[in-house]
Amino acid sequence: MNLTKTLGKPLVASPERRQEADADLVIVRQVQAGDVSAFDQLIRKYRERLFGVIYNLTSNREDASDLTQEAFIKAFQSIKRFQGQSSFFTWLYKIAVHSTLSHLRRNRLRSFFSLEKMNEGEVNPEIINALTDKQGADREAQMRELHEKLNEALQKLSIKHRTVITLFEIDGLSHAEIAEIMACSEGTVRSRLHYAKQFLQGELSKYLR
Repeated sequence: MNLTKTLGKPLVASPERRQEADADLVIVRQVQAGDVSAFDQLIRKYRERLFGVIYNLTSNREDASDLTQEAFIKAFQSIKRFQGQSSFFTWLYKIAVHSTLSHLRRNRLRSFFSLEKMNEGEVNPEIINALTDKQGADREAQMRELHEKLNEALQKLSIKHRTVITLFEIDGLSHAEIAEIMACSEGTVRSRLHYAKQFLQGELSKYLR
């Protein structure tokens, strides 16, 4: 099994993405002009995607839900400062990722407490067999197990590496979009992405066959 296929294929820049950004800007201008109800369109459009990114960073549904709501509140409160230099999508994700990183730093001890309980000796050999040998009706159970192991491996990465791999492989952002969100160069994004992929490949090699 290929790691990239497991994580999902990244999206590439396209005319559709540009059209989407233009459509979002029209809605943003409506909100800035006083039609606050128009902001609901942006919430409906991006709520699930934003939740998915935050959940992959926190591994906690309650925290992800709260942080998603917080990101939209912050975006609404700051909407008048949005000038359109980037897409609304990128701007919103930047707010969400920064809020999530702040949350993770505040809760570092709680995060590492859960990691301390993990060790390779606790992996049941039956899990490996289920992932590599069984077929047919057991496929769904195999994939659930694999996703659990992937999530565990993601949590072992540093916050910065976890953020890059999540935004690129799972949510499909480009190097340039991630660089803007993370306030770093595209070269740094590529370097972190390469390290994260190598790390995850190593962690999951016994499952990805």
